[in-house]
Amino acid sequence: MKKTIFTTLATFATFVTLFLLSGHTSLAQEVPQTHLRRATLSVGIHQMDVQLALTPQEQTIGLMQRAEMPANEGMLFVFEDVSQRCFWMKNTLLPLTAAFVADDGRIVNLEDMRPQTLDSHCSRKPVRFVLEMHQGWFAKKGIRPGAKLSGPMFDASTPGTGKK
Repeated sequence: MKKTIFTTLATFATFVTLFLLSGHTSLAQEVPQTHLRRATLSVGIHQMDVQLALTPQEQTIGLMQRAEMPANEGMLFVFEDVSQRCFWMKNTLLPLTAAFVADDGRIVNLEDMRPQTLDSHCSRKPVRFVLEMHQGWFAKKGIRPGAKLSGPMFDASTPGTGKK
């Protein structure tokens, strides 16, 4: 009996060690985020339903482990400050396009990102927002850098907040 318990504990300890060594720091990263606050954005006649990644933890997890996502859905990363932003696709299963967005809602640049890679995709200038959509979503709709997104966070009265 004692040998079985020790064998079970040793197996469990090995699993936990391998899990942690593989870069997983929390079980939360293994569960897709689908409960975040949402907003509706538009660009021209096109609307998007986006989840808002507002906290550092929400931003770290992003769209990791999402096996599917509706066609006009995405995630908007809202940062506290304006800075050059770089994204990668570790543990992200869907091919995405990142739109790096200035405070006024203008798309600075678009970057296609391959799933489950560590390639760095960066903004060409400092930004506060990054919008991730299905890869090709922007291209299919003829949306290019310079296009302007509309939504409450792009209110010109207070950059990035939508507050006066």
